[in-house]
Amino acid sequence: MENKIILRPLNHSDLNALENIIRRTWKYDTFTSPESARRLAKVYLASCLIRYTWSQAAEVNGTVAGIILAKNHTKRSCSLKYYLRWFTGLCQLLSRKEGRELLHFFQHISQIDARLFRQANRQYDGEVALFVLDEEYRGLGLGNQLFHSMLNYMKQEQLNTFFLYTDSSCNFGFYEHQGMTRRQMYRCTLDMKGKNAEMEFFLYDASPDKL
Repeated sequence: MENKIILRPLNHSDLNALENIIRRTWKYDTFTSPESARRLAKVYLASCLIRYTWSQAAEVNGTVAGIILAKNHTKRSCSLKYYLRWFTGLCQLLSRKEGRELLHFFQHISQIDARLFRQANRQYDGEVALFVLDEEYRGLGLGNQLFHSMLNYMKQEQLNTFFLYTDSSCNFGFYEHQGMTRRQMYRCTLDMKGKNAEMEFFLYDASPDKL
């Protein structure tokens, strides 16, 4: 039976499913409790939704399979409902020691991203705020479809350059295959639940018209 694939804007009803996809994709449950993993996914998704100006979700046979969020830097975006969702989740994490330790860890990741951005020393018209796809639905071409939908949005908005952050825990080769440039890289050792993990963090950029 052929899969029914639909690309459409984000619906509020997608949030729980997307939080679960984020939680599984980045394996939050391997370094924290299930409750903290759930709260962390909620905070992370909401932090991305605060910044987006465009969305495209992939639905397969009625099930949300992934999403890409883009940000036009020339437009203001701060949805009150997503800000409140982020703030509520943040308070829930801060209420427990485990949650505070998680936030400290991810604050360090944010500092690495900020370092990559400074070192790139470029002005960007847009960015990819989030791009995640459920592993169960990989191999259907959804990643390509979502990515090229984002490129079409960038072109329609006449954005000349955009960037995104990724790391060695993700399929960063996808962006090179799409023709993006690895502009900056940072390698470090992170302490994850008492275990050292070597990781690389990247900033990729491109011009939509050249991809």
